[in-house]
Amino acid sequence: MAIPEVVLSSTSPATGARAIPVLGMGTGLDRSALEQRPATKHAILRAIELGYRHFDTAAIYQSEDVLGEAIAEALQAGLIHSRAELFITSKIWCADAHRDLVVPAIRESLRNLKLDYLDLYLIHWPMRLKTGESYPPIESHHILPFDLKSVWEGMEECHRLGLAKHIGVSNFTTWKLAELLRYAKVPPAAVQVVEMNPTWQQKKLREFCKEKGVHVIAYSPLGGQDMFMGKNLVMESQVLKDIAKAKGKTVAQVSLRWVYEQGASMIVKTLNKERIEENMKIFDWELSEEDKHKISQLPQCKRVTLRSMLSQSGTAKLPDEDEVVEE
Repeated sequence: MAIPEVVLSSTSPATGARAIPVLGMGTGLDRSALEQRPATKHAILRAIELGYRHFDTAAIYQSEDVLGEAIAEALQAGLIHSRAELFITSKIWCADAHRDLVVPAIRESLRNLKLDYLDLYLIHWPMRLKTGESYPPIESHHILPFDLKSVWEGMEECHRLGLAKHIGVSNFTTWKLAELLRYAKVPPAAVQVVEMNPTWQQKKLREFCKEKGVHVIAYSPLGGQDMFMGKNLVMESQVLKDIAKAKGKTVAQVSLRWVYEQGASMIVKTLNKERIEENMKIFDWELSEEDKHKISQLPQCKRVTLRSMLSQSGTAKLPDEDEVVEE
């Protein structure tokens, strides 16, 4: 079954509007798991073979070159006929969130990917670091004042140059988006949220984005980021388990179907070929009204904070600590 798509808003007749597949594959690596590079490339190729067309990476993920190699091999093998069949997202890291570094940063990402353009380029976090302070853990002395207006001007330049068909943000709250929309000449086409799933539903942000025409992309739709707390509230939810059992589905499929029915896209990361295929099997059935009501009543718990994501000690004074993820 083909993965459904949603057309992103566009303010540029020159670039036009691109359709984003609602199910995408995450490709992030970390510095302690670089041995996964061959397995990651193999998983990407398997996903392309199965029908995935949206792939998510970032400068900080250590995977842009791996994704680029997989795309080249997919083209050579005839799994796709042209690069235009794919929707590729990458993100600018905080150390490059300086007005004069934005265009060089996307050019570097494109060199790593061996591509001429990105379909979507995102500001990874609403913060700025000293140049050269690239990798977490991040401490207070690494952090500089963040000038969103000037950084967004750099993002708009990426769009104007045709290096990014669409531009957007990641891990922004409603009030940060509202600030950006006040002066953006090219509005953000999408916001990728670090945590959106049945146990952290992001209702306020979703309602705001719907009103403003900003597409929502859910990260951690299976509660994967709960590793920071040692517990996955999505996969352990008895409500979701009961719904899954009644429908003959997995808890993961129920969670992904819920995200899809909220009108959002989603990024799921797995190297397991069975799960890559299983994640696609969410489009030919629906949650009942009773199912949706039960899910709407689930206790909400914010599992991910900016501090937990970026600070090794957990004590660094990071900007907007209580505002990165909201409800």
